[in-house]
Amino acid sequence: MKIYTIKKDQHEKIKLTKSGSYLIELTGAGSSVDITGVFKAEEKNKLEIYVVIHHKAPHTKAETVLKGVVRDSSFLQLKGKIIIDENCGDSSSFLTERVLLLSDKAKAEAIPDLEIKTDDVQCSHAASISSISEEHLFYLETRGIGREKAEEMVVDGFLNL
Repeated sequence: MKIYTIKKDQHEKIKLTKSGSYLIELTGAGSSVDITGVFKAEEKNKLEIYVVIHHKAPHTKAETVLKGVVRDSSFLQLKGKIIIDENCGDSSSFLTERVLLLSDKAKAEAIPDLEIKTDDVQCSHAASISSISEEHLFYLETRGIGREKAEEMVVDGFLNL
C-alpha cells in the first residue's frame, strides 16, 4: 500500500496511474489534497484500485476524481473510501468514480464508501459506469470523422482532467 501524508496547512496534488492500494491521510489542520486517477484496461488485463482518503484533523479538504476506460475482455475495479474521524469538523471530501466501457465483454465496478464519525462536514460520492452512446458517435460520423477516430475523441474528452 502506498501511503501519502498531508501535514498542517499543506496542499498536495496526487496523480494515481497504477493498479494498487493507496492511503491518503490528512493529518494536519488546514491540509488539502486533489487526487486524480486515470486508468486504462485492455485485452485481458485486470486493474484494481483501492483509495482511502482519511481525514484525521479538522478543517481539511479532499477532492478525488477517478476515471477509467475498459476495452476488450478486461476488468477494472475502482474502490474509494472517505473516512472522517471524530472531532474533524469543518472538513469536506468528495469522491467521483467514472468508468467508460468500450466492449460488450469489458467489465467494471465502481464502489464508493463513506465513513463519517462527526458532524459539520460536507461529504459526498458519485459513481457511474456507461458506454459511448451511438448518438455521440453518429454526430461525429456525420461530420466526416471515422468511427474509430470518433471513439478515440470521445475517450480523450472523457479522460481529460
